[in-house]
Parts: sequence; C-alpha cells; structure tokens
Amino acid sequence: MKVPLLDLNSQNLALAGELESAFTRVLRSGRFILGPEVEKFERDVADLVGARHAIGVSSGTDAILLALMALGIGPGDEVICPSFTFFATAGCIARVGATPVFADSCPVSFNLDVEDAARKITPRTRAIVPVHLFGQTAEMDRVMELATAHHKLAVIEDAAQALGAQYRGRGAGSIGDFGTFSFYPSKNLGGFGDAGLLVTSNDALAAEARLLRGHGAEHKYFHKKVGGNFRIDPMQTALLGVKLPHLAEYSDGRRRNAVFYTSQLAQIPGECPCPKKVGIVLPSAYPHNHHIWNQYTLRVIRGEQWNRTENPRDALQKFLTAREIGTEIYYPRPMHMQECFASVAGAARLPMAETLAAECLSIPIFPDLTHEQLEMVVTAIRDFVAQNA
Repeated sequence: MKVPLLDLNSQNLALAGELESAFTRVLRSGRFILGPEVEKFERDVADLVGARHAIGVSSGTDAILLALMALGIGPGDEVICPSFTFFATAGCIARVGATPVFADSCPVSFNLDVEDAARKITPRTRAIVPVHLFGQTAEMDRVMELATAHHKLAVIEDAAQALGAQYRGRGAGSIGDFGTFSFYPSKNLGGFGDAGLLVTSNDALAAEARLLRGHGAEHKYFHKKVGGNFRIDPMQTALLGVKLPHLAEYSDGRRRNAVFYTSQLAQIPGECPCPKKVGIVLPSAYPHNHHIWNQYTLRVIRGEQWNRTENPRDALQKFLTAREIGTEIYYPRPMHMQECFASVAGAARLPMAETLAAECLSIPIFPDLTHEQLEMVVTAIRDFVAQNA
C-alpha cells in the first residue's frame, strides 16, 4: 500500500455531485467575473475568520502583493519577514520595490522569532509579515506590541496555511492590518487551481484593496490608481463554497492524525544534541493556539554518532520513499540564502532558520489517511531510527 503525501481525489470526489452542480450553476449564469458567487464566498470567509471585509484574489501570492500595495509600501521601505518560509512572502516585498529584511525562527513553532525581528527594525521599517507556518499562528500579541512600539508598523499576517487556525480565540488573519490566505490545492481548504483572499477590518484599507484588485478603476475604463488584475474567479468561489462547510471537519481529521503520530512517535529520542546516530523532534502546538496542521513536520537531528556524510533528514526521506511513503521538505533553503536575495541579505546568518532548513521533513497528514496508512508511516520511522540507533 502506498501512502501519498496528499490525496486530493479522496476529498474532492466525495463531493463530486455538489461540485458538478456548482459548476453547472456558474456555467448557466453566464457571470464569470466577480458577481454574487464571489460576494457570498467573501462574506462567508470574513465571518469564519472574524474580519469585517474579505477580498477574493487570484492567488495567495497576489493577496500578499495586494496588501503591500494597499498599504503604500514601496521603494525605500523595509519589511521584516521570516527567512524560513515559502518564497511568496519575501518575493512580494521585493516586487513592490521594498527590501525584505529577514528574521530568524522559533525552534518550537517554526514561526517568526519576534525578539530577532525587533533587532532588525530601522527607521526605514514600514511593516512586519509574520507567517503562520504549517497551520499554527505566530505569537501575534508580541508581534502587535512590537508594531505598536515602533510608530505603528503595519502588520500583514501571511496565513496561507492557516485558514481556520486561531490565536487565543482570534482567527488567524484577523489580528493585523491584513490577513492573506491561499486556496492552493494542498491547503486545508484546497481549491481547483490558484486562488487566494485577503481580509481586513479596516474600511479604508478594504476599499483601497478592492480598488487595486481591478486595475485601480473606480468605474470601467476610469482608473484612479495603477492596480493589477487580481480578481478571484466565480467558478473558484462556487467550488470552494461547496467545500467551505467541511473545513472544520478537514482540520479535525488532520488534528486526529497529528495526535496519533505524536502518541506513537513520542518515545523516539529527540534531544538536541542527540547522543545517538539520529533523533526525531516532533512538532508541537502551543496551548493557546488552535493548530490546523496543514503540515506535520519533523525535525531529524544529526546525532553525535552519525558517521555518514549524508544529511540524516535526507536519509529518512529516501528510506520513506523506498517504502512508498510520500514526504516533502519545506523548505530546503531559507530566503536569506536564496541567490535572488544575495544583495539584500549579504552575509547574514540566521542559525535557527538554517537549522530548520537542514532538519525539517513533512510526512502525510491529510484527513483521509486510513489507520493502516498511519501505522505504515509510524512503523517506517521507527524502523529507520532503530537501524540508526
């Protein structure tokens, strides 16, 4: 039996009838740009997150880009973001002409190290972009305190992996000036191609984002500002609207799988430094967070007795691949070490981001995993550790 990293069909085909009905409804409506399908989906997500406004856009990347544009961030400005994240976080900062300033990561949640972010603030800093990585929110109280203490810096929550997650009872994305989401197929609420959304409770920022979403036009052919074509498609929102009522169920399934993994793998030594050949550090959720487990990400620790030149994380990945178990490395190279950011990052060293990039390995966590598949993953990891004891 194979264990894929993700099986989209198991989730989508269960709703085939409803999805086909939604497709037919949009097809027969003849309305393929914005309109009531988009507006309903925006209202539903705003209510879920706890924000006043939601603006559907073409991708999670474009959500970040649009938020930066709406805040007027551009050349000469600096924006702090974590280095251990997906490229879009930093890439969008660079695309508006601002400079990404990279901060280190928390070893427990893998999210932004707020103390390191504080050290990176300069008079040119305009915003902070905390990322809610793998489905767990960053420490938003501390982020907001830091932003307020420094001339009310803007805060954009990159919640691409965290729709439905909460921080101290507040929805991810609803705390900062903007929250941005992705509906890429691998997300807890996965779409059928690229799609995204941003939320805000600031009326003026919402109006600005809506204006810029459609080429900066207040009326057709009359352009107040230079915007972009960032609209979400009605077909996407209709299909996503079918899946949205199941989001909590999907996340609960991921949470059950995470509990199983943790209970079964907890006895594997994971101390660092590890006195054996290899150690496994399990991911954890802070008690004040409602973690939605977009990924279950292990840290594979090189032990003092590891005598191979190969990275033990890579060795585990190969071991699991040989047993037909899917894995993914999120992310093998942090942003401050990417070639395209060499001119802004210089010789900066971010020890934890670099450590995570070398140690992290994500294993299957999607909600439709069978008990037999979960057992296969656990057994394989135990066997790998036993062979390297």
